[in-house]
Amino acid sequence: MKKQDAYRIYSALLKRYPDARESPETVCRGTPFEVLVLTILSAQTTDKAVLNVKKPLFIKYPTPADLAKADVDEVEKIIHSLGYYHAKAKNIIAASQALLDTFNGNVPGTMDELLTIPGVGRKTANIVLYHALGKNEGIAVDTHVRRLAQRIGFSKTDNVGIIERDLMALFPREDWGDLTDFLIAHGRATCNAKKPLCPECVIKADCRYYKKIIRTPP
Repeated sequence: MKKQDAYRIYSALLKRYPDARESPETVCRGTPFEVLVLTILSAQTTDKAVLNVKKPLFIKYPTPADLAKADVDEVEKIIHSLGYYHAKAKNIIAASQALLDTFNGNVPGTMDELLTIPGVGRKTANIVLYHALGKNEGIAVDTHVRRLAQRIGFSKTDNVGIIERDLMALFPREDWGDLTDFLIAHGRATCNAKKPLCPECVIKADCRYYKKIIRTPP
């Protein structure tokens, strides 16, 4: 895809979802510590489900020091409604311990440092860097971003690392974080996994999936 086509898609999504970054349905709001913990919890789980445990979790464990010394069984009781809650409880406790042991209780501000924290991969690190610290170091590729990148034609692979690099090559750094938010919003509202609402799509004229699969069926 040419950069001018990618920019036209970006502009259409910006117009359609101007408040995507401030969506009440996202885990990306709060202190750096809260965003880190909630993003770890959101793996293979909807943001809505994670937000349901946000208040009780942080009332009981408001700081890294509190969560680092938490009993794993008590944490599991709070987050048991989430998928993989056993592993996630251990991860957020270990992440809190790492913040205390290595970063003086603060969330670090670089990709390399964040990747040393238990439960943190590039997607989580990118979300924390952009939404909590205001830094564009990469593009968070979740299930929505991966699906839309392939359907629209931004990337031809299923590999999240290559998809991230393809997106970074198409869009300027200052747009990386917002691009993630726009694609997630569009994935939730229109381009869902099983039955995309192509007739309602604001970018269908530039979408490879629509042009090849929907508009010109075999």
